[in-house]
Amino acid sequence: MAIVVNLDVMLARRKVASKDLAEAVGITAQNLSILKTGKARAIRFSTLEAICRHLSCQPGDILEFRED
Repeated sequence: MAIVVNLDVMLARRKVASKDLAEAVGITAQNLSILKTGKARAIRFSTLEAICRHLSCQPGDILEFRED
């Protein structure tokens, strides 16, 4: 099983730059990049909440479960 991060899709849909999101959420651009590429092992609920608030979306718009 795999969790797929569709953050780049939401950024494109909302026309928000990664740098702007990182600044608004309070994380580094590097940590946002790790999250976007799916290499992150965890995400704090507070970070996910801030991302969803800034992009006006639901967690399910960003995170997706796919069977291997």
